Amino acid sequence: MLLFSVACQSAQPPPAPAEALERPNIIMIVVDDLRWDEMGVAGHPYLETPHIDRLAAEGAYFSKAFHTVPLCSPNRATILTGQYPSRHGIIDNVSRARASHRLETFPRAIQRHGYETAFLGKWHMGNDPTPRPGFDLWVAIPGQGRSINPELYENGQIGVVEGYLTDILTERALSFIDQEREGPFMLYLAHKAIHPDIQQLDDGSADPSTSLGYIPAPRHRGRYADKEFPLRPNAVGSLDELTGKPALRRALQRKYAESNEPLQADQKTIRDRAEMLLAADEGLGRLMSRLEESGKLANTAIILTSDNGFFYGEHALTVERRLPYEESIRTPLLIRYPPLIAAGTRIDSLVASVDLAPTALDLAGTPIGEHIQGRSLLPLLRGNSQGWRDSILIEFYTYENPFPWLLDMDYRALRTGRYKYIHWMQHPDENELYDLLEDPYEVRNLFADPAMEAVKQELQKKLRSAVLHASGLEE
Repeated sequence: MLLFSVACQSAQPPPAPAEALERPNIIMIVVDDLRWDEMGVAGHPYLETPHIDRLAAEGAYFSKAFHTVPLCSPNRATILTGQYPSRHGIIDNVSRARASHRLETFPRAIQRHGYETAFLGKWHMGNDPTPRPGFDLWVAIPGQGRSINPELYENGQIGVVEGYLTDILTERALSFIDQEREGPFMLYLAHKAIHPDIQQLDDGSADPSTSLGYIPAPRHRGRYADKEFPLRPNAVGSLDELTGKPALRRALQRKYAESNEPLQADQKTIRDRAEMLLAADEGLGRLMSRLEESGKLANTAIILTSDNGFFYGEHALTVERRLPYEESIRTPLLIRYPPLIAAGTRIDSLVASVDLAPTALDLAGTPIGEHIQGRSLLPLLRGNSQGWRDSILIEFYTYENPFPWLLDMDYRALRTGRYKYIHWMQHPDENELYDLLEDPYEVRNLFADPAMEAVKQELQKKLRSAVLHASGLEE
């Protein structure tokens, strides 16, 4: 698929100016645990995602999109609020049900501005599936939920619904967009896919040690049974290969002393994930077809992203997503809205999950409050990158983390177009610095290299400023 940069000239008519745009319907789709390269358009060797790829072909593909925090609950709060975890307070996966009722989310704002709003799927900020403010329709799974015959909270009660969860959510989404209404709608569709099923405890929480595996829809099982995914060069077979990463190596020594997990993902796991995604891609296709049939597609902005990345054995990490390496912090981000975005647009500017809420508000014509810390992506979508950021902050907290091996791995990281600087909060003498132009797989830590002293000092200065901003303080 041919994509062009926003710096190139489009052969199509220029998008309409902001004042000429009708308030669009907005559909935001969050796919759980989806890596940035688990899509056909991103170069996956066998995974077929024709409908996701269509978003890129007819809209914008963001090549340098990142998670503000690569972890489920805090990043979902960031997507919804446009704030960093240090501001919104959802800093880990411990149940934050009460706090999540108080979040000032973008659906609350656009609902007040005349949008009819719906939430479908996985909230994952606490196991409580009851409605949160800002949504006219609320259909949610308790906690992690299950893929087959799931429990759903809808119509004021919880009950078992027969079928495959991704398909059930698609059906609920179709019913919502089919409704007659005078104004625009906003649909926030949060898939459980492509997360494994996990044994639920009596209190509704999940036991992270009891994964039941990835469960594709029955019609997709075995689709890729003979396929092999080529692991990246930084997928290692021994902790001895983790040179230059003493903090990570020490943590992984603790982890693997407690478990018999392999250091690399097995191909079956990768295939099952791919097969599990197929139902989400099909669901997107059904939504777009229904919108097209009803004449709503042209005035519907569709945003697709994820809540965090995933490791296949890179840096000896598997079944993991929290740490600040590219496989975890990069995110898929695609936006289709023809009145604003020329088909085949590729955007190479640094963007982050903190930017999604202000983008939705901007599309809706709703004021972006001063509490919002991200930036609307609309200027980039119009081809204007002047004054855009040259770095992004990634922050991670380990308080009350259920995984003991991670308890001293808090970090703040800065990602620029070329470099990444990782500051381990409890191990500052073991920080990491990578030149991603020369070392895209983050193998050679340059933190102690005298030749990098000026670069290191500049990144440290930028990181301090970014941390203060994220916390609501300024230098």
